[in-house]
Amino acid sequence: MQSAMGFHEKLGEFKEVRIYGVPRGGIPVAYLLATGMRYCIVEEPGEADVIVDDVIDSGRTRDRYAEAYPCRIFMALAEFLDPPKQKGVWVTFPWEQMGNDDRSGDDIVVRLLQFIGEDPEREGLKETPQRVLKAWKHWTSGYSKEPNDVLKCFEDGSENYDQMVMVKDIPFYSMCEHHMAPFFGTATIAYIPNHRVVGLSKLSRVLDVFARRLQVQERLTTLVADALQEHLKPKGVGVLIRARHLCMESRGIAQQGHHTITSALRGEFMTDHKVRDEFLSIAK
Repeated sequence: MQSAMGFHEKLGEFKEVRIYGVPRGGIPVAYLLATGMRYCIVEEPGEADVIVDDVIDSGRTRDRYAEAYPCRIFMALAEFLDPPKQKGVWVTFPWEQMGNDDRSGDDIVVRLLQFIGEDPEREGLKETPQRVLKAWKHWTSGYSKEPNDVLKCFEDGSENYDQMVMVKDIPFYSMCEHHMAPFFGTATIAYIPNHRVVGLSKLSRVLDVFARRLQVQERLTTLVADALQEHLKPKGVGVLIRARHLCMESRGIAQQGHHTITSALRGEFMTDHKVRDEFLSIAK
């Protein structure tokens, strides 16, 4: 598949340019181009001289068409393949908007419904795309937060207190990054103050910041421990997480009721076996 470079020179070879619009975003682009006298729209990509899309983001769509239809020109209105520029960029075209309501994300859910064999126009599914997007914004709201936003420390109140502070069995919900399926359970978080303490609710909040991102349990455990160690500068931190994974329970081995246990120990929780044993005996 040829790139857009030399596109105008290449068009000179065609008496009439046959255009195929990649569903769904490329279809409006194809119709915009077809307003010209030398352009016509075809229904199959194999019949086209030019394949058009709205955005090249990951490049997967372009590469899939390149493999299936070599020697075709592939064009798009915008390209975001440079990772530093791509992060956080979402392009919305006029035909993806309904008044002031951005509906561009709906296509993601619509295509998924079509992929699994559903009819997105079925009465029960008409409002599903917006519900799904709203739910995923909540489930992944941790990307817009940082632990330093919630870890407000106090030196007043920590005088001479050098014993373990623990909040046990904090519930959490997260999404596995391998299958985007839920995993959930409880976390026990403890630390030994070093002239600074933090509001007890903040331990739950810092867990929530990291849980509401695509995760693996091992990383989630270490992220919580490292954040507390960095911001509180305590004598030690201990984190233990027990979780059930629906990617294991609802597919694959499909066995229910198993718990995966992970722990992260920092400072005295690692070096002092009495502290470690006390934490693990209470946490379990």
